[in-house]
Amino acid sequence: MKKEKKDIYKVIANIIRILIAIITIFLIFKKEYKNIVGWIEIKDTHISYPVVQGKDNEFYLTHNYKGGNAERGAIFLDSDYNWNIKGNNLMIYGHYMVNNEMFTDLTKYVEEEYYKKHPVIRFTTENEDAEYDIIAVFRAKVYNKNNKDVFKYYNFMNSKNEKEYKNFIKNIKKASIYGIDATAEYGDELITLTTCSYYTEDGRFVVVGKKRIEDI
Repeated sequence: MKKEKKDIYKVIANIIRILIAIITIFLIFKKEYKNIVGWIEIKDTHISYPVVQGKDNEFYLTHNYKGGNAERGAIFLDSDYNWNIKGNNLMIYGHYMVNNEMFTDLTKYVEEEYYKKHPVIRFTTENEDAEYDIIAVFRAKVYNKNNKDVFKYYNFMNSKNEKEYKNFIKNIKKASIYGIDATAEYGDELITLTTCSYYTEDGRFVVVGKKRIEDI
């Protein structure tokens, strides 16, 4: 029994060391580039990038996280995201590139087997290192402002109430290309990753995850 406890303590100590290393690396980047708010990673994919947040959603379409001109842009959090609201939805954008950079790998989730091999999104900030279980994968599009009675997933970030939250979950589950058992309840924190998809004009490919609540 004592040996088992020692082994558990070693595992915990190793996890703590890894977390400290990850957050330390992030803080080094953030010190140099103030607009960095996190680091996004999906294990065993090409997705592992700093995430920035600007004053609008245009600048980082054509600039990298350092602020320099770049065709591939940067991975960025929606400028309207409010960090002060609990149970929020992190809306993160990235370009689709032919060389598998940025958020290109998101479109591979069209295959259920790919999801099964990569079911977790990791997002690290200066305050925590969090994991999100993917709960929906779907194709969508950006609609004209005049379009009514359509699902504009990109408008859901700072949930106003339980009804709005539940409607979002209902719509993403309905739109999901294949069934995923994992879901979310009101109050769960979400992350939504989106990139361009050329199946239709103004098409998008979207992956949504729910933050894991670790047992203490």
